[in-house]
Amino acid sequence: MKRYFLHLAYNGTKYHGWQIQPDAISVQEELEKCLSLKLGEKIGVTGCGRTDTGVHARNFYAHFDTEKSISNCDDFVYRLNIFLPDDIVVYKCWEVDADFHARFDAKSRTYHYYITRTKNPFHTNDAFYYYGKLDIELMQEAANILFDYTDFTSFSKLHTQVKTNNCKIMEARFYEDDELLVFEIKADRFLRNMVRAVVGTLLEVGKGKLTLQQFRDVIENKNRCSAGTSMPAHALFLEDVEY
Repeated sequence: MKRYFLHLAYNGTKYHGWQIQPDAISVQEELEKCLSLKLGEKIGVTGCGRTDTGVHARNFYAHFDTEKSISNCDDFVYRLNIFLPDDIVVYKCWEVDADFHARFDAKSRTYHYYITRTKNPFHTNDAFYYYGKLDIELMQEAANILFDYTDFTSFSKLHTQVKTNNCKIMEARFYEDDELLVFEIKADRFLRNMVRAVVGTLLEVGKGKLTLQQFRDVIENKNRCSAGTSMPAHALFLEDVEY
């Protein structure tokens, strides 16, 4: 049995997230179907994490095990991409040690949330349009508060089956990229819906509806109902994964 790693990307618009689920199309399902067809055996794929419905990934990693030996990985990638939908692409495939794990060996994950303050038809599917004033400096001050905590229950989707709601935040910053306002957040792990809830709450700060102390209170309350709304998924991208 050999283990191979895949580097891929996908536009999540029409998918119900990465993970296979009943009666819903997923990226994992499409990839497994293609791999099984090309290798002539039932292939299961393990991803570096889960993305929610409609969320995109510029850099995603996964591994799979096979009885076959892939002699030419470049050609294999080419043939995979022929059969994969246009909104999924595999960049690279390579053999790894049998115990190397796409999810558990990942050291950090980085997400970007894109906000446009100018209506632009070319950003309809990849940025959230917000009209109005925002105090970005105050939003950054609030983002810096995230470093003081590890329990982010307030930003987690309710009734998720996880052992802990603790995450180590490594980066949390806003920056301008042409007409886009980008929120970048990096952590060792993320809870379901966490980034979108964090952004929604930071926007409440930027609009003057939450003070910095109230933002801190939201985290300490450990109550999802205290936090802001969950932002739309189409503006969220998994940007990077580090091993």
